Amino acid sequence: MDDVNPRAIPEVVAAEPTVNETEGRWSTAISETTEGSSSFSAPEPGSASAPPQENIFPQPPEKATQLDASGLRFDFNDGCRVQAPVGSDVWLIRLFDLDTGNILFQTTPDFHGGSVYSAKKYYVRFRVEAWKGEKLVFEHNYDATGRDVLIAFPVGTLGDTIAWLSYAVRFAEAHKCRLTISLAERLIPLFAGAYPEIRFIDTKAANAEDYYATYRVGLFFNDVERIHQPVDFRHVGLHKTAAYILGLDPAEAPPRLAVPEAERPIPDKYVVIATQATSQCKYWNNPFGWREIIKFLKEAGYRVVCIDQKPVNGAGIVWNHVPAGAEDMTDQLSLEDCANWIRHAEFFVGLSSGLSWVAWAAGARVVLISGFTLPSTEFATPYRVINYHVCGGCWEDPTLRFDHKDFLWCPRHAGTPRQFECTRLITAEQVKQTIRRIPGFSESRV
Repeated sequence: MDDVNPRAIPEVVAAEPTVNETEGRWSTAISETTEGSSSFSAPEPGSASAPPQENIFPQPPEKATQLDASGLRFDFNDGCRVQAPVGSDVWLIRLFDLDTGNILFQTTPDFHGGSVYSAKKYYVRFRVEAWKGEKLVFEHNYDATGRDVLIAFPVGTLGDTIAWLSYAVRFAEAHKCRLTISLAERLIPLFAGAYPEIRFIDTKAANAEDYYATYRVGLFFNDVERIHQPVDFRHVGLHKTAAYILGLDPAEAPPRLAVPEAERPIPDKYVVIATQATSQCKYWNNPFGWREIIKFLKEAGYRVVCIDQKPVNGAGIVWNHVPAGAEDMTDQLSLEDCANWIRHAEFFVGLSSGLSWVAWAAGARVVLISGFTLPSTEFATPYRVINYHVCGGCWEDPTLRFDHKDFLWCPRHAGTPRQFECTRLITAEQVKQTIRRIPGFSESRV
């Protein structure tokens, strides 16, 4: 390629660049942080359950980690970063997208030792070229084979982590890299034993290391310019957003859990339920729903066991309790124990919340009751319960920002008789009809 004339190509093509004229400083997409805040100034990464200010992404190293013999540094730890060495020569830096064939950006910096950062921070198969005059002095096509890559989950919420983890594993398989996953320390035992080839570290303790590439998986609520995600997560689903950020096929698959098979906890036929959530919009707000379903299941010959983390949850004047008639195992089980109870259950009945994702990963048949989310948000289950005759799907609406601090968030009908109608008008009869479709369910005693 030495005979290619870089001057024949327009100075700026396609996306806006992020160029900083002082080596070692971050572009406007990155800001200095303190403990407990996101490493991104805008947009805020979030989760389905935790407010953005509780999230922490590991900071990338100040200097690009890969050093060429020419003195040029590069890596993919905040999109594509190229740092030209200090010297008297004028460098031309060019970034390509190898998969689309586009030149994303090129510049001839009028400075020495300058840095060029790509505008996009999610996975792109970049090509980097550096020229001195008419001579190509450096070229590199993205290739993570045998290299160290970090995929960071910024939150400690159970459902989000289970939703995203299998895509991170798939990235390692596709690129044959040495993968590190950073996530909440309390969740590491749930996965580490199932993936011995992957290094798991606590997100809060993660330090800048010599990674070839870093990818940050989260829910970016205000990412209007699609800097951190190629598609708004509300359009593709909670779990599948990880696939788009990582450049993977979005086909879903549950992760493996590092939970050894244990004995059946009780000899009787039983059903596990989980009735609590982190926001009232996620609850089944039909006041008679759980009571009627528990009665229905018990009359059909099943014991009904509630395995929520908390027996009571709520805010202000609204509090939710273990439903009457269920056997109360709340606040008694570890995550591993919960998985074992779910594995041996006839089926699981839950909400758009973390234990439903555990049930999916544990291989259970999941009856999922939700209206504030549409079915595309969660994993596919033939036993989804939703009432399309009423308001619903506010979580997927990009014009509505989910307020993690408002436990009674109902953006369209708060304070009116229609508040929470998305699940309040899911009847017990609708749930019963869904349960009746589960193979092996018997109503011989109903």
